[in-house]
Amino acid sequence: MLVEPPPIVSFQAAAAMAEVAHANACAINIRIASSAECHAAAGALIHKMYAWRGYALDSGAANAANMMTLFAEANGALLGTMSLWFDLHGTLPADELYKDRLDQLRRQGRRLCEPSRLAIDPGLPKRVFAALIHVSYIHAHHLHGYSDYVIEVNPRHVAFYKRMLGFADLGAELACARVGAPAVLLRLPLEYMGEQIRRWGGQLDQGSAAKSFYPYFFAQREEAAIVGRLAGSCAQGSAA
Repeated sequence: MLVEPPPIVSFQAAAAMAEVAHANACAINIRIASSAECHAAAGALIHKMYAWRGYALDSGAANAANMMTLFAEANGALLGTMSLWFDLHGTLPADELYKDRLDQLRRQGRRLCEPSRLAIDPGLPKRVFAALIHVSYIHAHHLHGYSDYVIEVNPRHVAFYKRMLGFADLGAELACARVGAPAVLLRLPLEYMGEQIRRWGGQLDQGSAAKSFYPYFFAQREEAAIVGRLAGSCAQGSAA
């Protein structure tokens, strides 16, 4: 089982995912990976999901000093994970292909971070994905003042990220040797994400009206408690 410090946030699992969550009724917890066991479990899920799609993975980056890894678990079983790279020294994984584009943003005073290594167990509800993204946003934007997400995605996933989260094109399609597949660079100003969370967060009944993932994010009134728990985790040594 994955045992870590108290979760950053918890929410109730829907009955429809009981089999995936290994319980009839249980809480899904979002946590920061801080142990070798949790990093290894997250890496195993990423390898599983990437191999299924035919992608490669740079396993040497799993514990980089400027990267934070989040994971979702229920009853100690890993359900999903994502990592967030912080542009502490002017270097992100996307710089390998798109340094000119990222340097343009840096010269404008933008502070960049890069979501990556996203893997979700098949069959899980949208709220698990939304919770991971929302916690990463709070950590990056509210706690540390980062202004933009930049992300490399396979061209066939571009429409999803644009429609569901509001990303826009930043760099043209190029071959990415790190995953053995083509990539497109997208950008999302975190001011825009904050606006969408304030407008739609917590309104699950409005999912079809919003036509995005934002109704599956936490309500704005829940952010203060999440900020407090994240701040406590940062004080114990998480990345920033």
